[in-house]
Amino acid sequence: MSQPSATGLPAPTPSPGVLAAFEGAQGFMPVHEGLALYAAAVEAGRLGLPLLEVGTYCGRSTVLLAEAGRTAGVAVVTVDHHRGSEEQQPGWEYHDPATVDPELGVMDTLPAFRRTLHRAGLEEHVIAVVGRSPQVAAVWGRPLGLVFVDGGHTDAHANADYEGWAPHLAPGGLLVIHDVFPDPADGGQAPYRVWLRALASGDFEEVRTVDSLRVLRRR
Repeated sequence: MSQPSATGLPAPTPSPGVLAAFEGAQGFMPVHEGLALYAAAVEAGRLGLPLLEVGTYCGRSTVLLAEAGRTAGVAVVTVDHHRGSEEQQPGWEYHDPATVDPELGVMDTLPAFRRTLHRAGLEEHVIAVVGRSPQVAAVWGRPLGLVFVDGGHTDAHANADYEGWAPHLAPGGLLVIHDVFPDPADGGQAPYRVWLRALASGDFEEVRTVDSLRVLRRR
């Protein structure tokens, strides 16, 4: 069933197959936040510009962006070095031994990501860039309709993602930030501080909040 949007109109929802692929993929985004991300991607897709994700992990949120991009006829780009963020390394809370390369002994989420896209039937609708976000942003050369920031959660990483990609957002484009926790007891503060920074810049207005997901529009 569609959920109400910020305008009070029913928000779009992905097909049952794509939603099932999202729920079956490894990752940390709950369904209600995923539906809000999908609705934002559908809205941004109307600009006719690419949609970009920072922080692919195993592709859980990527399939939602891919479905929105497929429907709108726009490219979806996802950027990740696939070696895992700081909290996903061995000995940390979010470490998953299944994502470790058995030969090299290091994180490698690329195979899991490719399986997720294949199962969703969306491989041809996603451009996967394997690299570090600031380096990719430095050579990026066209406007974007959406930037979804869900990469590393240190201040250095979160700020680098914002500084690298926010300038590429077209007017009216959407900046979506995940894991925004105003209360430190709920989670790390780096995405929260980036959200505050975006609002303080005067370049963005907030259009929707769904738990830890924030949707802002570029003025």
